Amino acid sequence: MTLLVVGASAAGLGTVEALRRKGYSERITMLGAEPHLPYDRPPLSKQVLSGHWEPARTQLRPAERLSTLDAEFLLGDAAVSLDVRERTVRTASERTLTADGIVLATGLRPRTLPGQDGLDGVHVLRTLDDALALRTDLLSRPRTVVVGDGVLGTEIAATAAGMGVPVTLAGPQPAPLAAQFGPVVSDLLADLHTARGVNLRLGAAVTGLESQDGRVTGVRLETGEVLPADVVVVAFGATPNTEWLEGSGLALANGVVCDSRCRAAEGVHAVGDVARWHHQTLDVALRLENRTNALEQAGHVAGVVLGDDRPYTPVPYFWTDQFDTKIHVHGILFADAEVSIVEGSLAERRFVAQYRRNGVVTGVLGWNMPKQARLRRPDLTGALVGGKP
Repeated sequence: MTLLVVGASAAGLGTVEALRRKGYSERITMLGAEPHLPYDRPPLSKQVLSGHWEPARTQLRPAERLSTLDAEFLLGDAAVSLDVRERTVRTASERTLTADGIVLATGLRPRTLPGQDGLDGVHVLRTLDDALALRTDLLSRPRTVVVGDGVLGTEIAATAAGMGVPVTLAGPQPAPLAAQFGPVVSDLLADLHTARGVNLRLGAAVTGLESQDGRVTGVRLETGEVLPADVVVVAFGATPNTEWLEGSGLALANGVVCDSRCRAAEGVHAVGDVARWHHQTLDVALRLENRTNALEQAGHVAGVVLGDDRPYTPVPYFWTDQFDTKIHVHGILFADAEVSIVEGSLAERRFVAQYRRNGVVTGVLGWNMPKQARLRRPDLTGALVGGKP
């Protein structure tokens, strides 16, 4: 059985590596839209943007290691259509690739603001090239506005501030990541950013951009206020890369819709940020956007492809590094949950917070206590095994 993996990032490469580890010896082809060998995305908003890492350090595996996988890498050529029945993918360069099985790992693309395309000084951050272009602008322009108060936006703001760039963080939430963390932790995150020099202009949605002579000059808020800017980073979410799958017959709804085995159709599976699968123990459809899930799901799908017919039921997990603070989250956090500090203290900026909803522990968050947070994972096993919180 031959296999085609569409998407050459962590999830796609993880699938190939897991297949080889499990003894799969047939032909594998990996198709990637970017020209680069598979690389890691989390460092882009931190180590690469700050200049602490050279771009080559982001490579997931050196070229000589990739060669041991005995896979064909077709890079710099995006998929444009899929025929599910024939298991055939057509590419931008008019290649036609056919395989017995297909794994979709096409990831995400950033959301954008109206009018930003072609406007100098406006950036998104998804690819290695995005990070390098943004770094160049940050080093040469004094005023930066980051649009987006979620994980990526706050990481970029923290990195820019650490580079000595005057940065403003704009977004509709009352505090950074308020919807994810709730008021106790998000207020603490706001204090952290303010203390490190980030100007927080939160609580009002961004409605557009101001420009002059083809270059951005400001960010317009719903209040009518304009935040002056020489550089703008748009980081308010991303959309699954599924447009190329329209008309394929696959179900598409906030990602590629899959069953509990991450199967989108007979012989077609999805992994990583693009996959929206049925979490059998939680009895919900989930799509997780993080590096940990990309690798775990890749390993699971490799097993399913080889006949290990088990549902994919992970404990959700993600982390974010901002300034000298490391935040680790296990399980599911609800903004309206009851939050209690079970280790450490808020005052010490070192603690583990437990999130309880309807009497059930659904998540734990570690603030500069990664090991202690991980050891609390058994606290939420009951919630995951018992079903939907």
